[in-house]
Amino acid sequence: MLVAAGQGTRLGATQPKAFVRVAGVTLIEHAVTRAFEAADTSQIVIVAPASHLREAGALVSAHPRATDVSVVAGGAERTHSVSAGLAALHEDIGIVLVHDAARCLAPAELFDRLVVAVRAGHDAVVPGLPVTDTIKQVDEQGQVVATPNRSSLRAIQTPQAFRRALLARAHASGLEATDDAALVEGLGVPVTVIDGDDLAFKVTTQSDLERAGRILGS
Repeated sequence: MLVAAGQGTRLGATQPKAFVRVAGVTLIEHAVTRAFEAADTSQIVIVAPASHLREAGALVSAHPRATDVSVVAGGAERTHSVSAGLAALHEDIGIVLVHDAARCLAPAELFDRLVVAVRAGHDAVVPGLPVTDTIKQVDEQGQVVATPNRSSLRAIQTPQAFRRALLARAHASGLEATDDAALVEGLGVPVTVIDGDDLAFKVTTQSDLERAGRILGS
């Protein structure tokens, strides 16, 4: 499931972020290409802004596997968007990877490792990178209240992989969160973290977009 409903405010774009181009190709197209390079991808559901459904469909219409792509409208919040995507999945799909179009360079190898981990018995698996900065927890006045040991911290990326039934239960719980793993955590279900990938960075600012362009250019 490719979540592409973000507006890209911090990027300074005049259109939703996923429709911004890097190296002449939209973030959506880059993400779709890499997802289909994964060994077991059978369907991609693009969750796009309601105002850009036709445009999203047109972007992937020429892809060799365009018939395996569905496009649905997202909601006001990420949780609503993922719920809409879940409803569009084929009934026979048992493992779901939820991915951000903004992490458009995440390699197929990362998708494959996540699926392997779920099939090995982990119901929820997310990729993460060690945190290299010192992290401070602050209160509402900006005063430091704690300094977590960074050796136990991970910066979590997407795609995130789940057993479909578990993800559906998490979204039926009524909880809200910034990622799907947090919804699963809210059910008391363990979430396993595997090694992430430097290429799965999120395009949020103009400098991120420039970084993606440099990588694609090289």
